[in-house]
Amino acid sequence: MNYEAVIGLEVHIQLLTNTKMFCGCSTKFGMPPNTNVCPICLGMPGVLPVPNKKAIEFAIRLALATNCTISPVNQFARKNYFYPDLPKNYQISQYELPIAENGWLEIETKNGARKIGIVRIHMEEDAGKLIHDENKPLSYVDFNRAGVPLLEIVSQPDIRTPEEATSYLKTLRDIVVYLDICDGNMEEGSFRCDANISVRPIGQKELGVKTELKNINSFKNIQKALEFEIRRQTALLERGEEVIQETRLWDPAKGITVGMRTKEEAHDYRYFPDPDLVPIAIDKSWIEEIEKTLPELPGPKRKRFVQQYKLPEYDAEVLTSDKNLANFFEEVVSLFPKPKMVSNWIMSELLRKLNEEGCSISDSTISASNLAELLELIDDQTISGKIAKSVFEEMYETGKRASTIVEEKGLKQVTDADFLEKVVSEVIKENPKEVEKYLKGAEKVIGFFVGQVMKKTQGKANPRLVNELLRNKLKEIKNDSV
Repeated sequence: MNYEAVIGLEVHIQLLTNTKMFCGCSTKFGMPPNTNVCPICLGMPGVLPVPNKKAIEFAIRLALATNCTISPVNQFARKNYFYPDLPKNYQISQYELPIAENGWLEIETKNGARKIGIVRIHMEEDAGKLIHDENKPLSYVDFNRAGVPLLEIVSQPDIRTPEEATSYLKTLRDIVVYLDICDGNMEEGSFRCDANISVRPIGQKELGVKTELKNINSFKNIQKALEFEIRRQTALLERGEEVIQETRLWDPAKGITVGMRTKEEAHDYRYFPDPDLVPIAIDKSWIEEIEKTLPELPGPKRKRFVQQYKLPEYDAEVLTSDKNLANFFEEVVSLFPKPKMVSNWIMSELLRKLNEEGCSISDSTISASNLAELLELIDDQTISGKIAKSVFEEMYETGKRASTIVEEKGLKQVTDADFLEKVVSEVIKENPKEVEKYLKGAEKVIGFFVGQVMKKTQGKANPRLVNELLRNKLKEIKNDSV
């Protein structure tokens, strides 16, 4: 309790370009090893890289969305290090002249909204992938990923808790997915995070010695790794021991961080401008052109959903977590203008089915117009809410329209008061003991009677009308017995 954490995050996102950063090779995921390669991304002698214009455009889109200043001139540099999956023995990255700097993101915390600063966004290429043999002391190298375009987003050390770190990452991932520049898939490695963390006595201005955490592939693991590292560093300081500046790996099976190597400094990489690539000048008119194409981002959209549709914060957060889901919601509301009812059905029924099958809203067999039609049938009392759920299941399985299913199966709600009154009288006559309980003040018995009426009508009776008829009939009996 006498210490506080200081956390900065370095996020790498793989860009959704069709080709690599400096060559024409495909970026398609899951291809056979070493098939998406050419002399350029394999680092063969004498080849010349050519920057991917689409990747630069994506970098500008993210810079605008995160309130960064876009550099009019930026430059690629060589970051030198030696590893088996780095074919050139250096990575083309940016150092002194990144494409964007000095931005910020607003995140939600338990204490309200907070701004987290962004130091820089820079472009670079990805390395390959090592596949370790479980049975032999060797590793295989797949260079398909080598040269895939990346953006690295470096935050200021403004984050103080693991919960804030998770909120920052979720906010950033939502933005890159909304911008259509990254799919945000952490399991496939297209959205990756390294965390720099130190602890210091509360009130101290100087930063403590930091460690870098790697190998974290989920929001849950990021939070757990940071929590562990805060405890570990705090315990060291309380014992009067030193924290070593190093890179540590998160071991999810053991729930601990493990030392990997001493932390490199910038000079260890011997950065220098890449002589094969000229500086990139970004015209202001191009930035303005790109800015016009930016979509409404998740934060503003969430606030609009609360204000425009009068939705609770939780509903708005769920519905805007996916751009396609938010669009689906608004399409349904345009056809059936009762936003809370639409939200309830999407969140409780549609998302339940999609989650069960591991699908996204794009895979849904129920269109916005079909769902709107179903809700209209409930609203005008053509079918009951209970029957609507069974209709929804069949809609999802078959893709049929709600009205077609209701017509085919004869599911229209019974609203004939004379017919229902006869059924109510039958139920009351058949259950004298329950009538006696009701007359003695057991109000809950009304639910039993409703259930019996629904049973006799195969669930088609209008529940509101049934309740009204039952209460009137029981009231008559009660008055007659006085």
